[in-house]
Amino acid sequence: MKLLILGGTEFVGRAVAESALARGWDVTVLHRGRHAPRAGVHALHGDRTTPDGLAALADGAWDLVVDTWSAAPRIVRDSARLLAERAGRYVYVSSGSVYVWAPPAGFDESAPLNDGAADAEQTEYAQDKRGGELAVLESFGAERSLLVRAGLIIGPYENVGRLPWWLGRIARGGPVLAPGPRELPLQFIDVRDLAEWTLDAAAAELSGPYNVLAPPGHTTTGQLLDACVQVTGSDAELRWTAPEVIAEAGIEPWTQLPIWVPPRTDMHDALHGADVSKALAAGLRCRPATETVRDTWEWLRSIGGTAPQRPDRPPLGLAPEVEQKVLGLG
Repeated sequence: MKLLILGGTEFVGRAVAESALARGWDVTVLHRGRHAPRAGVHALHGDRTTPDGLAALADGAWDLVVDTWSAAPRIVRDSARLLAERAGRYVYVSSGSVYVWAPPAGFDESAPLNDGAADAEQTEYAQDKRGGELAVLESFGAERSLLVRAGLIIGPYENVGRLPWWLGRIARGGPVLAPGPRELPLQFIDVRDLAEWTLDAAAAELSGPYNVLAPPGHTTTGQLLDACVQVTGSDAELRWTAPEVIAEAGIEPWTQLPIWVPPRTDMHDALHGADVSKALAAGLRCRPATETVRDTWEWLRSIGGTAPQRPDRPPLGLAPEVEQKVLGLG
């Protein structure tokens, strides 16, 4: 297979590149040159936001294109139009955010969708992702388009700051504000499982939208944080704190306490309750959460302990003084 990745040097794109190389595929990446590409790929340079940003793609043909763009849909539109006659299939890594908020627990690919426009400039994330989907469909049609609607993605190379924040905080040790309840079910996808399924599905010529996440309850908050304690070897003491106490303290779920959202809320249903039976039937396999935590910690240690941070995403996590106050320690 000849694969073109638009990006390919960070997080999801990098995981896709590594998976493809492991299969012996011929991999080309178009990137801006800000990060070193994975050894073994053919690297082309171009900034898709500039008028001549796709010049490096003037020639060449590929079996498959993978695109993870998450800003202005017109950028996806321009790429898809350029490659429509020179690529067999276009995979767009989209998001569960394309569904009208807040989808109820158990929502599948038929849930109502946000409005979006293929030619739009950057607006809101949800509309931009839907616009990106429409841009792909415009040029490749439904039969040659695969829309990978991922939810929470974690694992090695994460540059958003969710699992890395928890690992870093627990590695520091001492009393840790652990958002309860312990048994709260979580739903996410390891970036490597996302990459593997995406390439499998594309090679099988699947098309259309798929919710690509581990099943709801793949792990729990308690299991995830216990794994963080185990792999870091710290003396962290998880102090389980009721959601009501967290809310009273004005702590924001999802951002100040990454991954976690309170139970029995629309937010939890939407972020941790997607129906993924379609992807599972199409071969999705999800590794244990303990493996995701272990490998992410090993990767963090290999780069000095500090994860990269996407410039277009705000830093996540709880300030130490807030944590201390809620725990009655300061």
